[in-house]
Amino acid sequence: MDTVIMERALVVGTGLIGTSAALAMKARGVSVYLRDAAPGMARIAASLGAGTDQPPKERVDLAVVAVPPALVPDVLVALQAEGVARHHTDVASVKAGPQQDVIALACDTVSYVGGHPMAGSERSGPLAARADLFEGCNWVLTPTPDTDTETLNTTLELVAMCGAVPVVMEAAAHDRAVGLVSHAPHVVASLVAALLDQAEERTVSLAGSGVRDLTRIAAADPMLWVDILSANALVVADLLEELSAGMDDAVAGLRAVAATDEDKRSSGARVVETLLRRGQSGRARISGKRGTGPVQYETVTVVIGDQPGELARLFTDASDAGVNIEDVYLEHSAGRPTGLVQLSVVQDLADVLVAVLRSRGWKQRP
Repeated sequence: MDTVIMERALVVGTGLIGTSAALAMKARGVSVYLRDAAPGMARIAASLGAGTDQPPKERVDLAVVAVPPALVPDVLVALQAEGVARHHTDVASVKAGPQQDVIALACDTVSYVGGHPMAGSERSGPLAARADLFEGCNWVLTPTPDTDTETLNTTLELVAMCGAVPVVMEAAAHDRAVGLVSHAPHVVASLVAALLDQAEERTVSLAGSGVRDLTRIAAADPMLWVDILSANALVVADLLEELSAGMDDAVAGLRAVAATDEDKRSSGARVVETLLRRGQSGRARISGKRGTGPVQYETVTVVIGDQPGELARLFTDASDAGVNIEDVYLEHSAGRPTGLVQLSVVQDLADVLVAVLRSRGWKQRP
């Protein structure tokens, strides 16, 4: 968008998403006003440079409602009654229910468009916020049939300021989609992590990057996720029921693999292999970076010393090789002189990186 529309914005709710959006807008020269039901949260966000916790002296261009899904309609009613903003959007992770409630409460849907940035963190609150949180992520917009063009354009400018990619969807289609790619996986991650909660300490100490990656999102605030899952409960329940059928097949296949009868073992092995191949195929569909098509990545594992500056030297050598590090995981045990760094790079560049690192004295692990 070439024309700057937004000069002033109000962010209601200064958690991770609201504060991150405020930081991004502030970095682009927008005067940002912060409001929260807990005033201390707004003061923290203001101290981070996200804006001011003082009320705006004149009408703002856009109000961004960054509260749990169930609270969006009431907050929107209050904001419109106050007349504090020309246009309104929200960032709730569920869209159909809040949109229906907004309509039922006779809100002005001309000046409102629902939104959901597909980004987040297992950490919550303003202290976890980052101006670049939304860079390259999809930001779904769910306009009503009567959403005004100027409202949509103003919200699109917010998306652009945050470096995100706008995606327009119907609210119900959005909820089905996020149920599959976000909400149901969160429940699964929590179920796996709950098994760890009951395990012996010695067992948990063996956890590596695989289980860490699988359970990372389970560290998120449970009460926040109760709100999210409650707002999309039936969609998530249907998906988990479908997953449960697959789990039953996996259990039957694994028990067959352990049978004494050779035919049963072969049959069970085929069931398990089919499951794993389907999983591999599904994973390949999301292996690219956000907003791009599928890209294959490879992990290069490097032995790193415990001396200060070693990690920086490794990144410098990788940069000199012309290889961009897409992700990094550091595995280090206290008291040991070395650790392992797992570097995720585009598959076609892995051999280049390995060759350069070897020439500079780095040792790889298979």
